[in-house]
Amino acid sequence: MKKQTLPTNREQAERLAELGNRLRDRREAQGISLETVAGTTCIQPRLLRAIEQGKIEELPEPVYIHSFIRQYAGAIGLNGVEFASGFPTTGFVVQPIQTSWRSLPGAQLRPVHLYLIYMALIVGAVNGLSYFLNRSAQTSIAAIEMQQPPASVAPMGPTSPMRQPSNFKTDWKHETSTSTANKPVRVGVTLTEESWVRVMADNKVEYEGQLPKGAQRTWTADRQVVVRAGNAGGVIVTFNESQAKPLGQPGEIEEMSFPPDPRMAKLTIGELR
Repeated sequence: MKKQTLPTNREQAERLAELGNRLRDRREAQGISLETVAGTTCIQPRLLRAIEQGKIEELPEPVYIHSFIRQYAGAIGLNGVEFASGFPTTGFVVQPIQTSWRSLPGAQLRPVHLYLIYMALIVGAVNGLSYFLNRSAQTSIAAIEMQQPPASVAPMGPTSPMRQPSNFKTDWKHETSTSTANKPVRVGVTLTEESWVRVMADNKVEYEGQLPKGAQRTWTADRQVVVRAGNAGGVIVTFNESQAKPLGQPGEIEEMSFPPDPRMAKLTIGELR
């Protein structure tokens, strides 16, 4: 996924340079390596180094920078919330997701189809009620499995062993090809680490904000749910009744659609060949 470059103001750049110098001086005074901080915060060393050097052009949106500064400060013994408050996040502009599906012929509703759609909604509501009765227990089991502590507290750098299939997006497509038949779209989110999350259901923003570690949420839609996270490795996602998986790598910004866009799935398969 390509990261979008958003406009930043001069005040943000100046404040980042000041806070980055203070964080670096504090870390070096305590004899803590940058890799140790990366292992504690699950933030990639290149992002931490960009914060220390005040290189705002190498960092994501201001809301993510604010979160990184808070976690960095907490890892070296500072009050993360108080320290990060010195970095302004004003001027942050959320880029709306392009909805190219509107141009497809299938997206045009006709009066002759309204009755069939109404009946499908009724069937979906009945299936959804049955699903939600069992959803809570399944989500709790998945959260306990994903939140088991590691065997040792070793620094985790950019090459830390984190198992993730290379064709992650196509795996979602394969696993849910049969389980989503005649069911509404249901996406569950469990956080093993704190992260900023934005969820869009049927092209409407349902939630946007910072979710704490251990939070569990579920969103439903008639057509599609899109999840975007700032710390993708700490966001565990389940799509309908599929196996729970992380949205991406720790410290990375990742966005994924459920169910996957068929055109994107074809593109991913073509790249793998």
